[in-house]
Amino acid sequence: MTSEELLAPASETEALREQLLQAQRLTSVGELASSIAHEFNNILTTIINSAKLGSRNPDPAAHQQAFERIVKAGQRAAAIASGMLGFARKSNNTRQHCDVARLVEEVLILTDKDLSKHRIHVETRFHSRPLAWVVPGQIEQILVNLVINARQAMSAGGRLKIEVRDVPAADSVELKVSDTGQGIPPDQLRMIFEPFFTTKQPDEYGRGGTGLGLSVCRQIIEQHQGRIRVVSVVGKGSTFTITLPKRLLDDPE
Repeated sequence: MTSEELLAPASETEALREQLLQAQRLTSVGELASSIAHEFNNILTTIINSAKLGSRNPDPAAHQQAFERIVKAGQRAAAIASGMLGFARKSNNTRQHCDVARLVEEVLILTDKDLSKHRIHVETRFHSRPLAWVVPGQIEQILVNLVINARQAMSAGGRLKIEVRDVPAADSVELKVSDTGQGIPPDQLRMIFEPFFTTKQPDEYGRGGTGLGLSVCRQIIEQHQGRIRVVSVVGKGSTFTITLPKRLLDDPE
């Protein structure tokens, strides 16, 4: 068997893995699309109304105020569009030293409207702003998936808490995503990272979970030489804890 033949299966596996990552990423985008479209409609309404009020009022101070509202709304729209396009298109697998708290902030820009629409209060606690040696788009993909899962577990509203802390003793970064949702039964907890296993019930359109989200999350984290664990209590909620290394053996100093 030639070296090319030996390499082909690994190459094909990697290509399939990349396709799976992209498909799961686009699924997450689809989950957020409706809320983001609604947010853009609100932003456009603000811009149009501010422009009308500014043009009708001869007072220079009113003009300035209207202009500032328009600029602020435009910046908000630009941030959402940039984040959405970047998240959907990110396929660069280059590792970088990234501020993990900043990745959380970028994901919350994307998910803000979706969370507020479902009456989810968000709390962030950045005990520090450590750098981890990661592929930024892939860590954002994990975060988006965990945030959407948490929101879906809190159908009547609730609290989402995201924490970032430095763990110097382990030379790692710890990221926690907690919710006050329905929790996961013990008999299902050990299976949630298995491909195609889902605890989600079909919605009014007959759509349920794909069972790929958490499986993909685990794949990404293992490739980062990290780990993910979950603690869940039925009726009280779940906490997913991710540990990521600050550096790997191939990390250029």
